[in-house]
Amino acid sequence: MSDSSSPYTLLARSSECAARRGQVRTRQGVFETPVFMPVGTQGTVKAVTPDNLAEMGAQIILGNTYHLFIRPGHRLVERFGGLHRFMNWKGSILTDSGGFQIFSLKDLAKITEEGAAFRSHLDGSKLFLSPEDAIEVQQALGSDIMMCLDTCIPYPATREETIASTELTTRWARRCRLAHSRRDRLLFGIVQGGMHADLRQRHGQALIDIGFDGYAIGGLSVGEDKEQMLAMIEATVPVLPAEYPVYLMGVGTPEDLVEGVWRGVDMFDCVMPTRNARNGSLFTSRGRLTIKNARYRDDERPVDEDCTCYTCRNYSRAYLSHLYHAREILSYHLNTIHNLHYYQNLMRQVRAAIEKDAFAAWRKDFYSKLGEE
Repeated sequence: MSDSSSPYTLLARSSECAARRGQVRTRQGVFETPVFMPVGTQGTVKAVTPDNLAEMGAQIILGNTYHLFIRPGHRLVERFGGLHRFMNWKGSILTDSGGFQIFSLKDLAKITEEGAAFRSHLDGSKLFLSPEDAIEVQQALGSDIMMCLDTCIPYPATREETIASTELTTRWARRCRLAHSRRDRLLFGIVQGGMHADLRQRHGQALIDIGFDGYAIGGLSVGEDKEQMLAMIEATVPVLPAEYPVYLMGVGTPEDLVEGVWRGVDMFDCVMPTRNARNGSLFTSRGRLTIKNARYRDDERPVDEDCTCYTCRNYSRAYLSHLYHAREILSYHLNTIHNLHYYQNLMRQVRAAIEKDAFAAWRKDFYSKLGEE
């Protein structure tokens, strides 16, 4: 059920929407989709170990080209046998190209046809990253899935600005494809186009003409409202080839994941579960729980009575509240284990529902429980 040149295999499809269940093959193995990828920007998923990630069922994590390029340097990581060995992670690794980080540091960066000239956010030193450099760095890191260097579009942006930026991303994508010498590493193109459906569709087709191992939807969750974001997903996914994986970058909440799957997305990443954990915001099957609230000071229950994570099996809300208010490092660790487990379990439930062709009913039940906490 897959194109012989594609890493994606379709296993099941919903009869009620665009949701689908599949697998993606990398040189490191196979991961199941739809999938959520914990973000390990600097060679670590904050506050947890690789063993913690494996125990909760994480199959693939994300690293970042920009940050690892600056520190500790891709050549050092390469000397240690690549990022898998360097950080002791046995699953697959996807690396973002660094385009979004350069965009977010726009006061320190200058984008030209050749690439991005920028200053390190650490020490201000002058650096340069071209499309070819982005591929070289990712190949040195040993990434299983590499991303093309793209130019992110601010929100709001004029149509003219969006066209110019998107066309530059297309030219960079061609250069990335030509620089891609390690064909055992997958390379994904990134669809841009701002908040213009026609530009996203046009750009998707331009990337298909170049030819990639998968296609990502970038430039969303940058300030637009949810309706705009979902409209851009709906406009983009049908243009992309069904026999290849589709990745929605940097999105988002549990609800965003459910809606993305409904519209045909296979892969997701976001810092939300780890960042929220450090801020004391915990995801549950009945909505978010803010552990610093006084009501949890003497609450004997686990975070989520439906959860089987290490944290919920062993600790009360009262203890987690104490750790948070005492600013203990263990608070980060236990909260992060719970939030990432929640996201992994959410995807397990999604995959099971699609296999049974019951995703619409599962989605309705998912929303009916929110707000009960």
